[in-house]
Amino acid sequence: MQYVKLGSTGLDVSRICLGAMSFGEPGRGRHDWTLGEDDARPIILRAFEAGVNFVDTANVYSAGGSEEILGKVLAEYGHRDEIVLATKVNGRMRPGPNGQGLSRKAILSELDASLRRLGVDHVDLYQIHRWDPHTPIEVTMEALHDVVKAGKALHIGASSMWAWQFAKAQHTAERHGWTPFATMQNHYNLLYREEEREMLPLCVDQGVGVIPWSPLARGRLTRAWDATTARTETDEFGRSLYRDEDREIVDRVLELAERRGLLPAQIGLAWLLSKPTVTAPIVGATKRQHLEDALSAVDVTLSAEEVAFLEEPYRPHEVAGFA
Repeated sequence: MQYVKLGSTGLDVSRICLGAMSFGEPGRGRHDWTLGEDDARPIILRAFEAGVNFVDTANVYSAGGSEEILGKVLAEYGHRDEIVLATKVNGRMRPGPNGQGLSRKAILSELDASLRRLGVDHVDLYQIHRWDPHTPIEVTMEALHDVVKAGKALHIGASSMWAWQFAKAQHTAERHGWTPFATMQNHYNLLYREEEREMLPLCVDQGVGVIPWSPLARGRLTRAWDATTARTETDEFGRSLYRDEDREIVDRVLELAERRGLLPAQIGLAWLLSKPTVTAPIVGATKRQHLEDALSAVDVTLSAEEVAFLEEPYRPHEVAGFA
């Protein structure tokens, strides 16, 4: 495994981050394709064994079930200090007022709930899952600063939003002497490159670590365009992210993979890892082979000609993934 600094935090993280959205008892929450504890445990432990020390989850994944499974496996693993543990806040966790969002009340109560489910006294990275248009950014940033000062989170991060919103949040923190965001978890892959326009240059300028979600375009970069899986048949959000014009890029990934004697997933991840702006893509896995493919991608190097071959068919997209 290779390691790299996470933005300006000083933390060393693996080039692959294990995404935990696929962990949780099936039927709990919004997804039926997730893995229960018995199926998730060997994948998580294999990741740790292979040197993956960076894990990302969220309170909303399987309605807290993902955090619970991670907490049990971390306790079994017994080396909490070796793991850079990240979770997120914003999505609805209970009905009624204050059951979601980035108010001070929501942040403080949801972090405590996440820590209980994870069985830890702090997380290394606490992220806002999306922008909350109903809460002043000053309220959110002060609450996040306070959880850092309380030792419940070592660093804070953000996820998909407009670049002007991220800049506003960073300026708010700087103006008040509060903790700024250290990371940006954004939507970035071969099929969706709109982040290259403003967000990625902003992150480079600010020394912010970039940890893309959906690095394989929800699996579309791993198989023929018309192939389906249990996830694609029920993933309404995923269907809104990509379009038929992206087929040519997928075809080129498959062609290059065959030419190189590699798997399409290795090509898709190798492209992302070749970008100096990217710290560690967040890779989910519902099978051990998914993880093994991601691990092996770290050692794949693409030539400049191969990168150009993959990128050439791209056409501008409407912004997607902020909701």
